[in-house]
Amino acid sequence: MTSSLKTAALLGLLSAVFLYVGQLLGGQGGLMTAFLFAVVMNVGSYWFSDKIVLRMYRAIEVGAGHPLYQTTHRLAQKAGLPMPKVYVIPEESPNAFATGRDPNHAAVAATEGIMRLLSPAELDGVIAHELAHVKHRDILISTVAATLAAAIMMLAQMARFAAFFGGGRSDDREGTNPLALLAMIILAPLAAALIQAAISRQREFGADRGGADIVGSPTGLAHALRRIEAGVHQIPMDANPATAHMFIMQPLFGGGMSKLFSTHPPTEERVRALMEYRPGL
Repeated sequence: MTSSLKTAALLGLLSAVFLYVGQLLGGQGGLMTAFLFAVVMNVGSYWFSDKIVLRMYRAIEVGAGHPLYQTTHRLAQKAGLPMPKVYVIPEESPNAFATGRDPNHAAVAATEGIMRLLSPAELDGVIAHELAHVKHRDILISTVAATLAAAIMMLAQMARFAAFFGGGRSDDREGTNPLALLAMIILAPLAAALIQAAISRQREFGADRGGADIVGSPTGLAHALRRIEAGVHQIPMDANPATAHMFIMQPLFGGGMSKLFSTHPPTEERVRALMEYRPGL
């Protein structure tokens, strides 16, 4: 099964969880409401997600005189992509992400810290990775996944409220099993987070390979990933968990159960896969 088919299957599963939660919470009416709500949220995220996340991190657009712009321009030409907008994030923790609904409406953002930390070859690898996300249209996929996952968690919160107060029952859902409702309250958010993480992990491996193809070598990105991981641990980033999947390196760290919900594969797995990859073969 190809990566695209796996992603489609996971997105379908995430949508099914969302609709099931809506039906369990409100019967046929809840199912229709969940469907309409998902459509509205996804349309909104399609048009405005890039502006929202860039504003969230106080990103500043830079022009042709900036080194990051020049690097991005050179690599976008090599990748055969339209020139994206380029932003610098006033943040010392080393990281970067791409956003936008398609290659014609894309943006690449990098922190001040990553530009100070990496060598030119390593920064090339990072920007090429982000441009590969743009080329693969990963940002749209991950935005849809994040939106659906957030909506599922919101519905679970509503279910907790309804269960606590014992109201809101309709004729449409008189047969709802209280145990099923309780299971949904607990398991639906977990399932949503796991599915979202699985989608993001696949996309990262693909963007690593795509970045190596653009640059012509996996070495710069492989070295960069190790240095970025060390830098993120040394200077943690105050990142919103809802946007963690967008960054080249997981900006949030923790042990135990949190590893299950990590939106990125382990760095050493990514480095190993890169060093075994031969661009152009």
